[in-house]
Amino acid sequence: MAENGIFRTFKFRLIVSSSTSTLKLLNMKKILLLSAAIFLLTAGFASNNAAKKPAVKASEVYIPIGNTGQSISLLDLSRMSVKDVQNFTGKKMTFGDRMMFKAAQRQLKNSINPDGTINNKKLAKMAKKADVTSGFHIGGFALGFFLFLIGVLIAYLINDDLKSTRVKWAWIGAAVSLVIILLLSAI
Repeated sequence: MAENGIFRTFKFRLIVSSSTSTLKLLNMKKILLLSAAIFLLTAGFASNNAAKKPAVKASEVYIPIGNTGQSISLLDLSRMSVKDVQNFTGKKMTFGDRMMFKAAQRQLKNSINPDGTINNKKLAKMAKKADVTSGFHIGGFALGFFLFLIGVLIAYLINDDLKSTRVKWAWIGAAVSLVIILLLSAI
């Protein structure tokens, strides 16, 4: 009987030790596979395949000058003399106005690269924003129309060049949705 008890404990220890090593091996395989999956997903999402946005040309950005409504490009404005500006606007500039114009013109010249592109981020963003605010934004309208105020909040949270247009059309979409809801509830 004594031998029988020894064999039982030895057998039990052998079974327990083999099952724990098998569990350790399985856990190590799972950890290795999970680490590989996380690495691949992280590397896949981290890649940036976005194309560079075309630079804004100073000769294509026009600003109004004077009360007549005439427009001039930023490139031309950076090269104009004080007399040309006075002739263009039809007003004589004081000494202080001429000094301020020359200082602003110097800043504008420094913001334009030799190839004619704008290198000042704020100026380029302002030029792009002036062009895109008038168009229809289907995404903003859909956000406001289908998600109502939550869609408007989402439109505020998305930061890119079209944010102002998206927010405007999200509010319009929410208003259209509200009008439809009120009309349907009145019937």
